[in-house]
Amino acid sequence: MSTPTSFRKLPWFLSGMRGIFSGPALVLMSAFVGFCGFAYEAGIPVGQALFMSGMVWALPGQFVLIGAIIAGASLPTAALAVALSSMRLMPMVASLVPEIKSRDTPTWVLLLISHFVAVTAWVFTMERVHLVPREGRVAFFAGFGVAITTTNLLIVAILYGVISHLPAMIGGALFFLTPVYFITSIWASARGIEVYFAMLAGLFLGPLFHTADPELGILYAGVIGGTLAFLLERLVSGHRRRKNASR
Repeated sequence: MSTPTSFRKLPWFLSGMRGIFSGPALVLMSAFVGFCGFAYEAGIPVGQALFMSGMVWALPGQFVLIGAIIAGASLPTAALAVALSSMRLMPMVASLVPEIKSRDTPTWVLLLISHFVAVTAWVFTMERVHLVPREGRVAFFAGFGVAITTTNLLIVAILYGVISHLPAMIGGALFFLTPVYFITSIWASARGIEVYFAMLAGLFLGPLFHTADPELGILYAGVIGGTLAFLLERLVSGHRRRKNASR
């Protein structure tokens, strides 16, 4: 008697869940401690903080949403701000799905697990997916996504009130771990010169544009830096093709 497909993939699902003990997951969980403090200071009820953590997946989007609430933005404006923040996840989905799907993977499953795509899950999976057989990759990613999301929900539920009693320096340090980890992990997992150039351009242009326009500086830096990185990649690729053609 053949083993049902779901049971054959269960070991890979559990393997993905064990990723909760990895460096990326631990750093993200530390950052969620900082999120608890931010939500508490902003007067966000614990129920709404939990809803954000479960539905607005990706920590920066949650901070954008709380910032919009504090600023008194309307619901459409807040939704647009979160949507623009989440657009950065689209290239991650586009690069991850071909790596994990198999011929028999239903489309609805890919749509469902795409909810878990964020920087931490993307970096964790892309670094380890080549070690997993093609038929177990979706289960592996789903296992990590379910584990990290559930754990972060528990962190918010348990520490929401406790975080207010921690020294401000500790809460700030825990939150600062997130951008440091994002920068180092994306740099380590980059596969093309355009990624390195885009990151360097963003690090250089971000402070400059923020000084000129604090509200839209990051948008200007992202658009200009990303465009320059794309043009550089086209230039380098064209040079390589001409060089190969001349041989």
